[in-house]
Amino acid sequence: MGSGAIHRRLALVLAMLTAAGLLVVATPGAAQAAAHCPGRKMRTLPFSTGSVVVYKRGGYLCAVTLAKKPGAKRKMSVSIRARGGRPVVDEGRYKRHAGPVTVHAGRRCIWVKGRVAGGSVSSGWILC
Repeated sequence: MGSGAIHRRLALVLAMLTAAGLLVVATPGAAQAAAHCPGRKMRTLPFSTGSVVVYKRGGYLCAVTLAKKPGAKRKMSVSIRARGGRPVVDEGRYKRHAGPVTVHAGRRCIWVKGRVAGGSVSSGWILC
């Protein structure tokens, strides 16, 4: 392989890495959630201090709570429950996010809750 071909490949790899980095910088919350939950984003539930993002892949649903302003550790939680089942919960003191939590819902409705410090959201039955 000639040096010209090597330079072209290096330039292509560098361009791809730069583009990927710009996407992460442009959408930090979505990139952070996507790094934890596989699948397609189904719903975002915003509230005063953050948001809960729900993803679906096959019959599985995954949720993560993202803080609006990451920083100091504070109480955060996320839970997801398929109708007829028990909730799967992650709660603690975190800087950026709580979760991910995953449940097999099949075609059942789910109920999602999230909390960051004093703000919270509760979805009611969704994605039925």
